[in-house]
Amino acid sequence: MNVLPRRLVSLLALILLLAGCGSAPLRGTGDLGLVIERASGHVTLVNTSTRTAYARIGGLGDLSHASVVYSRDARYAYVFGRDGGLSKIDLLEARIVKRVMQSGNAIGGSISQDGRIVVAQNYTPGGIKAFDAETLELLAEVPAEYAPGRFSKVVGLADVPGNKFAYALFDGDEIWVSDFSAPTRPVTTRFPAGRQPYDGLVTPDGRHYLAGLFGEDGVARLDLWQPEKGVARILENYGRGQEKLPVFKMPHLRGWSMAGGRAWLPAIGRHEVLVVDATTWKETARVPVKSQPVFVMASPDGRQVWVNFAFPDNGWEQVIDTLSGQVVQTLQPGKAVLHMEFTPRGESVWISARDDNRVLVYDTRSFRQIASLPAEAPSGIFFTSRAARIGF
Repeated sequence: MNVLPRRLVSLLALILLLAGCGSAPLRGTGDLGLVIERASGHVTLVNTSTRTAYARIGGLGDLSHASVVYSRDARYAYVFGRDGGLSKIDLLEARIVKRVMQSGNAIGGSISQDGRIVVAQNYTPGGIKAFDAETLELLAEVPAEYAPGRFSKVVGLADVPGNKFAYALFDGDEIWVSDFSAPTRPVTTRFPAGRQPYDGLVTPDGRHYLAGLFGEDGVARLDLWQPEKGVARILENYGRGQEKLPVFKMPHLRGWSMAGGRAWLPAIGRHEVLVVDATTWKETARVPVKSQPVFVMASPDGRQVWVNFAFPDNGWEQVIDTLSGQVVQTLQPGKAVLHMEFTPRGESVWISARDDNRVLVYDTRSFRQIASLPAEAPSGIFFTSRAARIGF
């Protein structure tokens, strides 16, 4: 008497399983990413293999200066908005999992080496805040109080090995490193850096933190393997101080590149890309480019460096061949090119043209446009390949 019910239960379970597989096929996240739509508080989710958009999500607040990091499994994106909003997005279900307002003015964040902690950097109030990556519960806060009662804007936040975060204090002229080995009890070490460090990056091996200086010529370098040696100065006389040049847009150091054993850096206010030996940290060359560089980004194989520019030349793009050290291609993708992102293996590069409301995709070998996607005032483009990289 019990045989038939058991068979019916098994049959129903099989039907439900097949129905579930038909409506929600399994997929990975390695070829996914998102595009920030800065004017509307939306993001567009994209597939880099098919070069298509598959979803659009709103309700993300002020994205006029937004950045993104990914969970270790590349399923979740953490979006840091200018208004202090921190949003967790599920790329597979195309939805906001949770959103918290964590400050009054913020420009980015990072995620720890073990993937358990998400940290936001803040202008107002100055400092950083750490959140549980699963729940977005606040774990700890490090106010950027560089002198009694004086707080600095925080810029250049980057994760470094050991569940630590390095960042720069623009107003405090310092680099700080906070150790979150105990997530609710961070320990911070301070290093004098130079005048007005405005952004920073970590070399791909996680060893060096570099902070560009806006208030003087040069770049501050902290060896994270030997922090007791303090900050060293490189590129002290690269020339910004030779003449009073207007700076139409601050370079983005997170767009600096390491390729061929050299660092390729945007010169503030100058029409040059600076080339530095990554062993000696001495300048080896300068590459003249069309205008003031903003992002200087290397392809994954290091053979090419793509450069975009500040206003009024922000509709152009140039490509430097790192073997010859020369500009080999000049492109005009669209109006107000704000950001580029290479696909994980570098066969193509995606470029946002804000004022054309388009994202353009270029083949990196032929320099031919191979796709175009609509997006409302697109700016930052972020692919899930970032999930496995240090310094993001």
